[in-house]
Amino acid sequence: MNIHPTAVIEPGAELGTNVTVGAYAVIERDTQIGDDCIIYPFAAIRRYTTLGPRCQVHSGAILGGDPQDLKFRGERTYLRLGSDNWVREYATLHRASGEECVTVIGDGNLIMAYAHVGHNCVVGNSVLMANSVAISGHCVVEDFVNIGGLAAVHQYVTIGTMAMVGGLSRIVRDVPPYMIVEGNPARPRGVNLRGLQRREVPQPVRDALRRAYRLLFRSGYNISDAITKILAEEEDPPAELLRLIDFMRRMDAGSKGRQLNPR
Repeated sequence: MNIHPTAVIEPGAELGTNVTVGAYAVIERDTQIGDDCIIYPFAAIRRYTTLGPRCQVHSGAILGGDPQDLKFRGERTYLRLGSDNWVREYATLHRASGEECVTVIGDGNLIMAYAHVGHNCVVGNSVLMANSVAISGHCVVEDFVNIGGLAAVHQYVTIGTMAMVGGLSRIVRDVPPYMIVEGNPARPRGVNLRGLQRREVPQPVRDALRRAYRLLFRSGYNISDAITKILAEEEDPPAELLRLIDFMRRMDAGSKGRQLNPR
């Protein structure tokens, strides 16, 4: 291990092999730092935080801070990150609110400078959050999502897999998988074809999603009627299309377009 002499590592912190800790970094007790992690100068890893292997936490970032929730009463809660995450300068990832609850960050995510992930969120794998993205509490961000800079996400929002959110957008409703949304408030603008191509989604599937997009968001049909027409036109709907349909049904049944929002 390479630990700078000015770093503060409390007794009870568990560090794996080949961990680097920079000058004036703080690692509190009851934390676990995986193998080959790099904690840059002035970063802070707060209590009850776990990092998987090969994570990088850059200067000024704070992981595992108390949730910004008026209901929080100091109960034991957690922040858990998987492997190969990059957390850039001054980003903040908060522990959950509610006894033994967890904020979860998956594997291979890039969380850029000044971004924020609130309490009780679940972030999947290979997510990119650009600078100053703000994710409110109780949100779900599924795999392969790309969120542009300065976007703000309302609490209890779900962002579906392979979706792209434009910069400066205000996200107050769930974002359907495979779609591009942007605006204030954000609305679907098309299918994330570039993202689908990167994930090697076949052309026939991309075409089916484009047809579904037109019926769901450009035809004037309500969600139920659009889904009925989509299924009538698709003899053998691919798994991605069925996932989109299931997401839209749950979104439509939720409160204010948010399937996780408590009524």
